[in-house]
Amino acid sequence: MKILLTSDWYEPVVNGVVTSVRNLKRELEKRGHEVRVLTLSENRDSRKEGDVYYIHSHSAGLVYPNARVTLPVAHPYVQELMDWKPDIVHSQCEFTTFWFARRIAFRTGAPLIHTYHTIYEDYTHYFSPNKAMGAAAARLLSRKVLDQTDAVIAPTKKVKAILERYMVEPAIFTIPTGIDLAPFADGVREKQLRTPVADEAPVLITVGRLAKEKNIEEILELLADARGQQYRYLLVGDGPYREVLEAKVQALGLTDRVIFAGMVSPEQVASYYKKGDIFVCASGSETQGLTYIEALASGLPLVCHKDACLEDVLTDGYNGWQYENAQGFFDGLENLWKSGDSYREASAHAAEQAHIFSAAHFAEQVEHVYRLALWSEKEAEQWNGNSCAAI
Repeated sequence: MKILLTSDWYEPVVNGVVTSVRNLKRELEKRGHEVRVLTLSENRDSRKEGDVYYIHSHSAGLVYPNARVTLPVAHPYVQELMDWKPDIVHSQCEFTTFWFARRIAFRTGAPLIHTYHTIYEDYTHYFSPNKAMGAAAARLLSRKVLDQTDAVIAPTKKVKAILERYMVEPAIFTIPTGIDLAPFADGVREKQLRTPVADEAPVLITVGRLAKEKNIEEILELLADARGQQYRYLLVGDGPYREVLEAKVQALGLTDRVIFAGMVSPEQVASYYKKGDIFVCASGSETQGLTYIEALASGLPLVCHKDACLEDVLTDGYNGWQYENAQGFFDGLENLWKSGDSYREASAHAAEQAHIFSAAHFAEQVEHVYRLALWSEKEAEQWNGNSCAAI
């Protein structure tokens, strides 16, 4: 098949959407498909890099950090992609590039598939002074966009349930985003050699954007009341909320125990997971939670605030613990760290669980949705043809 992926973000930007698109492109190509990407450039210049088309754009950082926009008007690259005649158009964002994707799909007759990566109700603080009004706008936008597609992919059952609540019309398929597990294998081997020491607290780690919706402040407040344990906490990533978090660390007296590693390249991420013992997260805004999967693939047990997106990812007492309050948080840490056997067992289970989230399995499931969409289009054409003949 000839497959066009569209996204408002792509390399060199680092975020979950880019990771998902990059992995999908690579794995679809391994399966013999021809894949091109249409995205926005980081400046006002358009360019092509192999099979990736970058259309000039302008910053919309006042609305959302690192956001870019352009008017979805005629562009030579869009015409070139129409002439290429993709069999499938798969959009990954709801803004500028979605409208390019819709136009290309309409002109070529290709089914339009869309992956819904972001629960905008959790991001209203970026674009609306009123949370209720912002959430209503997010619901309206989401339904307006998704109702123009042929099928929707949700990364988790949590996202599918939200879209069903929005009364989105197209069929919704739940397909967890996959990652390349190979770079994290060394971490698993190291964790199997790790022996907890009674008077040594584990190193806790969080990887991702430092943003308000990630709720990192909750972890910091818990660590400030850590039952005498001197937990060390490694934060890997950067973002608009870093200064607020650094001030919080200072105010809580945690400067000697919390390390801000800053932004690291995708190639370095696996090596940073190896520095931690237990992955912690308090976010309630995750849709696909790629960092959960990376942590599991590194052999890191999880201690995370209870959330619907953790279904099929985290099983209490197996590869970590979910918590709802401070008692649950510390109980989870202590259960994992109480002995070498308990930690190594949870680590082994973590790595085992990660295998269902491989990039290869992800691409196989997405390809199945593509084939269903193409089959539906063909069936519709045959039905319409038969109807006309009957008349």
